[in-house]
Amino acid sequence: MKLAIVIAGKNTVAEAIKVGRKVHELYIQSGTNKELVEIAQIKNIKVIEIEKQDIKKTLPPNNQGVGALVDDYKYKSLDQVLQKQKENKVFIMLDGLEDPHNLGAILRSCDAFGMDAVIIPKNRSVKLNQTVAKVSTGAIEYVDVVEVTNLTQTIKKLKKEGFWVVGTDMDTEQTIHDINVDTNLVIVIGNEGKGIGRLVKENCDYVVNIPMVGHVNSLNASVSTALVIYEVFRRKG
Repeated sequence: MKLAIVIAGKNTVAEAIKVGRKVHELYIQSGTNKELVEIAQIKNIKVIEIEKQDIKKTLPPNNQGVGALVDDYKYKSLDQVLQKQKENKVFIMLDGLEDPHNLGAILRSCDAFGMDAVIIPKNRSVKLNQTVAKVSTGAIEYVDVVEVTNLTQTIKKLKKEGFWVVGTDMDTEQTIHDINVDTNLVIVIGNEGKGIGRLVKENCDYVVNIPMVGHVNSLNASVSTALVIYEVFRRKG
């Protein structure tokens, strides 16, 4: 595992500094982002100014002239997120998500609507990386991400802890409006192309769809996740 990673984007870097992530170096396009430079100087972070023509060579794309070398992102354990003192927790489980842009967008939605953790499998899944950080626009600093070896075994453990597990699939009668929000929940979102795996689906307590009326009956994984968790957020009130 990498000990440090270069992240980019003004909000991404600003949130990393704000929450106290270890920032080894701050990279700024010369003559820009004076407020961020001042904050870095107060926190004794080394600031390196880079000329505009060299920014693209130094930082990842879409960097807004801002980057930072930070400690790499670490995953939480399942036990850590279960220990949170909160009623009716909601975990989002991602079965084989491969696109870092989708994961970044999902983290952003989870932060916006108060989800308690995102669970991903160790294998055949996107990892936390600089693209996820950039797309999340800082939400990566606030949403706990749990990496587990086996989703099916994790579901069984969560059921023993009192969670209801809700899968998402187009081929079902129940809709997201039928989700019981007055309990601990795990909402399972499938792979961008294949959906939820067979074993994972069989271990869900029930499966729901997103009612749609258009001609195209499939949605991007991050859009689907946002719609489902907003419905849960809305009804939790």
